[in-house]
Amino acid sequence: MRPQTYLACLGTRPEIIKMAPVYRELKALGHSVLVLHTGQHEAVAQALYQFFDMPPDINIDLQRQSGSLAHLSAALLSGIDGALATLRPDVLLVQGDTTSALAGALIGYYHNLPVAHIEAGLRTGEREPFPEEKNRELIGRLSRWHFAPTRQCKYNLLGEGVPLAHIFEVGNTVIDAALWTRERLSTPGFDLAAELPPPLRQFLDTYPQQRMVLVTAHRRENWGQPIRDVAQALARLLALQENVVAVWPVHPNPAVRQDVEAIVARLPLSVRQRICLTEPLGYQAMIAMLLRCHFTLTDSGGIQEEASAFGKPVLVARKSTERQELVQAGGAVLVGTDVNAIVEHGHALLTQPALLQSMQLRQSPFGDGRAAARIAAILSEAAELEEPLPVLDWPLPVLRSAPSLAVFA
Repeated sequence: MRPQTYLACLGTRPEIIKMAPVYRELKALGHSVLVLHTGQHEAVAQALYQFFDMPPDINIDLQRQSGSLAHLSAALLSGIDGALATLRPDVLLVQGDTTSALAGALIGYYHNLPVAHIEAGLRTGEREPFPEEKNRELIGRLSRWHFAPTRQCKYNLLGEGVPLAHIFEVGNTVIDAALWTRERLSTPGFDLAAELPPPLRQFLDTYPQQRMVLVTAHRRENWGQPIRDVAQALARLLALQENVVAVWPVHPNPAVRQDVEAIVARLPLSVRQRICLTEPLGYQAMIAMLLRCHFTLTDSGGIQEEASAFGKPVLVARKSTERQELVQAGGAVLVGTDVNAIVEHGHALLTQPALLQSMQLRQSPFGDGRAAARIAAILSEAAELEEPLPVLDWPLPVLRSAPSLAVFA
């Protein structure tokens, strides 16, 4: 094997989580893996880098002067361009559908560097989620290796004209990270309480046996009335079920927090005291809440995946999802933000054991926890080719073996 230098371009919470297993596997095979932190989720990023033992080699100081996507894109393009001139990797790694992933893929193309896209091929076929849907389409035109988490993702890419030789169905690294973190949480000496905000610790101590609903809502399309409807639905659900509590890590955006807090503040005390509105949770704490919850109500794509790793039913507070595999497998239901739909399905999960059991999947449709090992093996084999492949010389030769095309069991 010819050792390579890989540069992981990432800066948001989901990117760090999903790239960590790939970082670990590539290093275990003897490659050099550099981390370029692009700086979006600065408040949580450093703790994640420390947890995954993945220290950044270079940090971009975004110095954002506005919240516009154009300003963010320009700052990222400039910062990543400068970093590549310094680090000079062999391969650029990007993950998912963030603005940093798109900027990284584009700068990789400008520098004639091959780009490996982890979690490739997710599509809704609609404008939403914005801007992620277009980001991942564009990354798909710039990448050499497309690591698709599921067969549907592979078909999506094939439908867009990406050659089969470029697509590798490997599973989703989010499952690798979630299962690894579950093991860490059970390690003797690991202090989970230290990861929880004090109000949440007190809340869980007050309601140690009650069934718990985990709620997250943050997508732009749900800001405003949709978020208020989710809060109203949760209130109605808890009014119907006196032995049920809810934990809601609220998005830090002031408008979102004010809407949620205003709804909860007007509720009867008997309901209000059973809802814990907490600050955004760290990764370890969120995994612990997923393990503890009865089911989750969320508009987050990552939570849909992580919940499936532990067999937790998901009510998806969106009209569509790029993770249809979970819906098709029976582990999730699209309820949108309609109050009646949320209450109906939530009440059914709390009162119908057979329905709950049917949604507790034994195997996640997103992977078996070995996606990163497959990715590392494929990239390592590509490095053994005698001549480097030009970035967009399609179709590329098929690798000597194709472990990526084997469906995970």
